[in-house]
Amino acid sequence: MGIFKAYDIRGVYPTELDEEIARKIGTCAGKLIGGRTIGVGHDMRLSGEALSDAVIDGLLRAGVNVIDLGAIATPMLTFSVVEYGFDGGVMVTASHNPKEYNGFKMVRKEGKPVGWDTGIAEIEKQVATLTKLPDRAPRAKVARRDSLGDYVDHLMSFVRGIKDITVAVDAAHGMAGLYMPKVFARLKAKLVPLYFNLDGSFPDHGPNPMEAENLEDLQHAIREQHADVGIALDADADRVVFIDEQARPIPCDLIIALLAKEALSEHPGQAVVYDVRSSWAVREEIAALGGKPVMGRVGHSFMKALLRETNGVLAGELSGHYYFRDNHFADDGAIAAIKVLNLLCRERKALSELVRPLQRYAASGEINSDVPDKDAKIAEVKAKFGQGGRIVELDGLSVEFADWWFNIRPSNTEPKLRLTVEAKTKPLMEQKRDGLLSVIRAK
Repeated sequence: MGIFKAYDIRGVYPTELDEEIARKIGTCAGKLIGGRTIGVGHDMRLSGEALSDAVIDGLLRAGVNVIDLGAIATPMLTFSVVEYGFDGGVMVTASHNPKEYNGFKMVRKEGKPVGWDTGIAEIEKQVATLTKLPDRAPRAKVARRDSLGDYVDHLMSFVRGIKDITVAVDAAHGMAGLYMPKVFARLKAKLVPLYFNLDGSFPDHGPNPMEAENLEDLQHAIREQHADVGIALDADADRVVFIDEQARPIPCDLIIALLAKEALSEHPGQAVVYDVRSSWAVREEIAALGGKPVMGRVGHSFMKALLRETNGVLAGELSGHYYFRDNHFADDGAIAAIKVLNLLCRERKALSELVRPLQRYAASGEINSDVPDKDAKIAEVKAKFGQGGRIVELDGLSVEFADWWFNIRPSNTEPKLRLTVEAKTKPLMEQKRDGLLSVIRAK
């Protein structure tokens, strides 16, 4: 089935994903995760409650008890699983996808993610062969639990002297609107709220902060309210994008370097994980701060696993996911926001001023190309562009030269290749980018 992805399960409701499939997924996930108790939450999507009820029904048929967490953000699910000692969790969400989508993210005990190799492939196989659902287990029960107060307390534990700052926050009608007012009520900071009311139809703009058009209202608010920083979260609030005081988006990889400054000041000498698309400036900054830079594969299941393996203090991705050891090795947009605010208030400098020294290379950003045979095209690029460079095949193909580098990697869900190029000068970056794209897009 096309809904089973590398990191989660996701599709259009109800044509690709409906309550019947959700029951089967719940039953199979319950057997796979095992244990006695699994937490279930859903975001504000219009189909969220119906799919959550169906998943809960499936879990009960698998014989596990369910704690219904209600409408929550994805980071709240992981928090609840770990803090309350559940054996796993299922979050009903399609993350940053448009309103017609929904899906499921799953974690095991201790918040360890369930990815393709650690369960999703097996769930797909079981769902495909499950012709009759078992009856509900007599002893399996459902209980409700409200985790909001505990979660807000958890967020507040990361606050370090935030005061005298104006912060514009765009929740995109997503789950951050549930708790951001409660957080800012306990801060000495001025909040400029945008779209805090929960609405799965996303009436004002889409829930993906990586798309430029979805940042326009936030940028306008920054200019109008003279805000010191803008914060844009996605629908389930695990992803975040930052806008400086001049209303300019900050590349997410450079935020990793800023967060490293915050993290390594509290935990000197620790590992910091960044993905293969990140700027040279990120690893250079980590090393300059006395940390250990560790490159990892793109994707939350890989990032979380590598952060645990290295016992690193922080991990980050170009996609706006930031992971923290002191958050059970999980990503959380609100915690990333709090840590950036900590840094701004401690340094007493504008965000643009803090970022400027990191903007020393010219980057292309990630560029998508439709490619039917991804493996063959990567091999062709390697043959034509790999000579004389340092080759790393951790995630697709990375080749590094003295004055530029590139990464080309296959999409896990589409017939696309994704290219990132960085160089010491903009003309060199553009030359290399165009040369690579001419090969990648050649029929």
